[in-house]
Amino acid sequence: MTDAVDWAAARRVALRFSGRHTPSAVGAYRSLSTDMAELTAQAQELVEAETGMVSTAGAARGRLVNRAMWIDANIASFQRLLGPLVDKIGVPQTGGPFSALSRRVSGSQVGVVLGWMSTRVLGQYDLLITEDENPHDQDIVYYVGPNLLGLEHKHDFDPRQFRLWLALHECTHRAQFTGIPWMREHFLSLVNQTLDAVDPDPKRLLQAATSALEARRRGEDVLADGGIAGMLATPEQREVLEQITGLMSLLEGHGDVTMDRAGAHLLPDAPRFAKVLRDRRSSARGVNRMFQRLIGLEAKLNQYAAGERFIEEVEKVGGPALVARAWEGPENLPSMSEIREPQSWIDRLATPSALAG
Repeated sequence: MTDAVDWAAARRVALRFSGRHTPSAVGAYRSLSTDMAELTAQAQELVEAETGMVSTAGAARGRLVNRAMWIDANIASFQRLLGPLVDKIGVPQTGGPFSALSRRVSGSQVGVVLGWMSTRVLGQYDLLITEDENPHDQDIVYYVGPNLLGLEHKHDFDPRQFRLWLALHECTHRAQFTGIPWMREHFLSLVNQTLDAVDPDPKRLLQAATSALEARRRGEDVLADGGIAGMLATPEQREVLEQITGLMSLLEGHGDVTMDRAGAHLLPDAPRFAKVLRDRRSSARGVNRMFQRLIGLEAKLNQYAAGERFIEEVEKVGGPALVARAWEGPENLPSMSEIREPQSWIDRLATPSALAG
């Protein structure tokens, strides 16, 4: 079946929006590549010692990429993720100009998002990213070289410290998905449930848009919970999105907490790194701020803070042992409402032994 998205157009637009970056000396890139390979291995050891999450996938591998390579990897990820949805929705059989135009427009929209994101991302561990030469190889931690080097230069970071600190966060995500036996399949099942709930009937989209406008008139922030995608979600999708956002808030918060604790004795500059990245996340203004809200990025960035607050409140009551109850099974994961109200999760999960801990 012909793709419903013009992926070639998406790539062209993404590359155009990925912007220009000052080329670094070959030696700087070579040094960065060597560092990230070495520091990713070190980060894995530190994360496993801090969390007890031992990866069943073996040694972590870090890979340095440029923005174009990151865009290509994520397009492959989108193609894999959206394949079942494309089959479900289907492609108009008319073959007319409107069909071709729709594909180009959707490709351009994906391209704008990917191009803009490629200028911001520092590192990424993504279950759906694959390598072209081996589609089954999904276990790589990616680092976007131009962005990493640019941030180091702008803020005069100590390179080795900052690179290890970043690797700790990404390796924590890898540990979460490869060190907790059920996590990967559970996460992918939630994503698939969301896609399965997509209703290709245009009437459904119109109804969702109408409901969103009515909510906006009531003064509700319709973009707060995931941008346009959250705004237009069906009730069934909202139920699953509640689970996904709760899970992602927990994982991101746990990632931030772990990166600070696991490297505390090695990274005296970590508090400064954390402040700079927090400021960077919240610094968008004007058009950039609205763009972040529309694509749901602002909601994702808020997950970091919400997840950290959740862990802090839970640990006040039962320490790390109580937080660890979340990793026992999918039924123990907090919903987004429980992330916002940690006491409700504590009441549900805390046992006398956990409280004593």
